[in-house]
Amino acid sequence: MPAGVRAVVYCEGQFGEQDGKTANGLVRHSEKYDILSVIDSRSAGQDSGTFLDGTPNGIPVLASLDDAIAHAGDMPDYLICGLAPADGLLSPDQRVVLLAGIASGMHVINGLHEFLNDDVEFVAAAAFAQVTITDIRRPPHTRDLHLFSGRIFDVTCPRIAVLGTDGAVGKRTTATLLVQALKDHGINAVLVGTGQTTLIQGGRYGVALDAMVPQFCSGEVENQVVTAFEIEDPDIIVVEGQGALSHPAYLTSAHILRGSRPAGVIVQHAPMRKVLGDFPMVAVPTVASEIALIESFVDTRVIGVTINHEGMEPDEIDSAIAEHRLELSLPVTDPLTRPGAELVDLVLRAFPALSRPRVSRTA
Repeated sequence: MPAGVRAVVYCEGQFGEQDGKTANGLVRHSEKYDILSVIDSRSAGQDSGTFLDGTPNGIPVLASLDDAIAHAGDMPDYLICGLAPADGLLSPDQRVVLLAGIASGMHVINGLHEFLNDDVEFVAAAAFAQVTITDIRRPPHTRDLHLFSGRIFDVTCPRIAVLGTDGAVGKRTTATLLVQALKDHGINAVLVGTGQTTLIQGGRYGVALDAMVPQFCSGEVENQVVTAFEIEDPDIIVVEGQGALSHPAYLTSAHILRGSRPAGVIVQHAPMRKVLGDFPMVAVPTVASEIALIESFVDTRVIGVTINHEGMEPDEIDSAIAEHRLELSLPVTDPLTRPGAELVDLVLRAFPALSRPRVSRTA
């Protein structure tokens, strides 16, 4: 856990929900911040790990900013906005809390589409308190963006993209767990993030893809993958997915597939979802239909399926895994309730060469 960089995550009313996915991700994994607590009065009094995954992590859910500061003992360094609504905007009540954090002397990390450095009230408050506001989703200047260049064809290690059948279905969590499981197995795996949460967690390679001008999206994915390959000399690169290729509102999966040109794809699916999370007028696609769409859209193959067990009892998870294995003739696992070795086996079945020692490019 990072030393000295202490943060509180604000997620009022949404912790554990789809629109709280940034907070959910930060309590599960953070390379950059020591997460002290989560603010959500609806779930206050619980351990955040127990609340999310049934395993305590020592990070409490507290009712208010005042409670979070008191729990910290002294002023935390950062207040992170852990909310991720589809429209990316702050409500009036949410503004009040973030401004109170600034007035208390905390730097603010903002992952929303609404850039607080463009808001005169926030800019003035930060200047008065002598703190900073970081808008994670703000894209680079156009002159610094990358068009697709074909450099991806020089990347000789396999790439896996973790896509899904919906937004906020667990793609980032699965990608993170997959990279860690591969590393534990002695395989040099690197994660390339494509969303704001991975960047806030401290991911070294990535871009907030949904804030990009579409002209540059494929090129920015390609550039991050190439940079990771050149610096890390990895055995394999795992690319975080966004939305779903079939999703009517999000096009980022298309850019991820085109820019990273993965040799394999893992599809994340929540069997209990009947409609898309933020778009209840649209039914969730079947895994089979999503696989067919992915494999027809780009030259790749789906190598496995991962289950999001939201709303499921243990026996239902077992049944869902068995049913999808039988239907799809693919490896299927639940990354949060099954051993990481199952994720590794899924990858090694598709890329058996990874199990053999490799001579480094830079040796």
